[in-house]
Amino acid sequence: MLLRTFFCLFLLALSPLGHAQQMAAPPAKTQAAAARLAVGNRTVFVFRAMLSGYSPQDRAEAADKRLERALAQGGPQQASIRSIAEGTQVLLDGSLLFLVSPGDVNALAGDTTDLLAHESAAQLGKALLERREQRSPAYIAQALALCALASAALAFFLWLLAALRRQARRRLEAILGRRLAQVRVRNVRILDAEHLVHFMRLAMDVAVWFLGLLAAYVWLAFVLARIPFARNWGERLQQFLLDTAADIGSNVAGAIPGLLLVAVIAILARLASATLASVFKRIESGELHFGWLDRDTAVPTRRLGTVVIWLFALAMAYPYLPGSHTAAFQGVTVLAGLMLSIGASSIVGQGAAGLILMYTRALRKGDYVSIGEVQGTVLESGIFDTSVRTGLGVDVAMPNAWVLSNTIKNYSRAVPGAYVLDTTVTIGYDTPWRQVYAMLEEAAATTEGIAAEPRPYVIQSALSDFYIEYKLVACSVLSSPSSRAGLISLLHQKVVDVFHREGVQIMSPHFTQEPRQPHIVAPIRQWPCAFVPSSSPSCGS
Repeated sequence: MLLRTFFCLFLLALSPLGHAQQMAAPPAKTQAAAARLAVGNRTVFVFRAMLSGYSPQDRAEAADKRLERALAQGGPQQASIRSIAEGTQVLLDGSLLFLVSPGDVNALAGDTTDLLAHESAAQLGKALLERREQRSPAYIAQALALCALASAALAFFLWLLAALRRQARRRLEAILGRRLAQVRVRNVRILDAEHLVHFMRLAMDVAVWFLGLLAAYVWLAFVLARIPFARNWGERLQQFLLDTAADIGSNVAGAIPGLLLVAVIAILARLASATLASVFKRIESGELHFGWLDRDTAVPTRRLGTVVIWLFALAMAYPYLPGSHTAAFQGVTVLAGLMLSIGASSIVGQGAAGLILMYTRALRKGDYVSIGEVQGTVLESGIFDTSVRTGLGVDVAMPNAWVLSNTIKNYSRAVPGAYVLDTTVTIGYDTPWRQVYAMLEEAAATTEGIAAEPRPYVIQSALSDFYIEYKLVACSVLSSPSSRAGLISLLHQKVVDVFHREGVQIMSPHFTQEPRQPHIVAPIRQWPCAFVPSSSPSCGS
């Protein structure tokens, strides 16, 4: 019991002690704030580190007092430096002003105490010179005269810019109006002078404003540099302008070799595309022949070759373009590639289908084709779509992917220069087939527009349950789809006339029960051999 009581008293005594020790712990050391030594409007040195227990602010105040004492002595005001073991001293007329310690130097930037002390001595010399000039009436009068002269020069330059702008606008309107009026195609003006003149006015105004602002900037820097107290600001403005001009000149000079290489690549690509165009023009004209190239495929092949040449030239010239290695340029190209890859998948599919149709020669311009439910003459077979004009005069544009997925019937390949057309009739078994052959061939022979050679012919395409299906095949020399549609209508009329004249009904009989009399041709009703066409089998066969 006594031991437990003693242990509790020990813990109670220990707890306030621990709390007091925790409260008495020293705060974390904070970094001292930097302090600057300035003379007038010019910074001479920035103290950043503590030295022998003195903060940067204490060091700056001590250096300022030493500077005032040195100036009060009336010496020649010559700044100098001296290296010692602890750093580099900055002196004025041999008197110590301050010490540049290693803690004040940014070693990562390559600075040293000697270098920083030399720059501080140079700034101190400029500041003392400005201090003396502020107290010189002769210098102030000279500076005012120079500022007045610079202001007059600025006013004259701005007036001259305004006068040149007015004169240039009048001459520009007259020259562009006269020249653009001469640009005509089939006696029709293709360029509107008002829009181009307005654009040139805006461009000229922008150039005039740029030159005026640049002149005002130079004037301001010059005037501030004449005022001793504001000379530091004028020097900064001048240095900024010189640095900007140097950067622009350096970038332009650095881009010249790359631009020369781009120009060489463009010239070579132009030469290659011109050579390719010359070769394919000879193929188009028929002077030159290749096994897999003809007049129809020469044009798309030339275009594809030209695109490949220029894409290859662009890929070769891309690294040499100014700004191509910047993040912004690369981001724009990546975004453009992503947009093309996502949104152009259907375009690529249509283009691939168009190339397949071209190089397989499934259809050509002027062919009479049947694609799905569309039948007509091919007007244009492009990369992305195929245009067909039907017999009713309707132009149908079909995507090439859809054309490739459907069956294409070409009626213009069997006979060169002619178009195949056919019609079908169904006649019962009780009509002699030789008679049907002769009547169909007679109808084709009497139809104007049907070619005599190759001769029309008839085939039995099906033997159905109740009738025979006859198909008449002939060739037409008419190239117009509307004329071809009219020719088919005229052929149907001739077929109806011949069948009516011979007493044969164009019907497809159907029976619901077995007829009493068989529907066959009686021997005495066989069609005479005189009416049998030469292409049909002989009588009695």
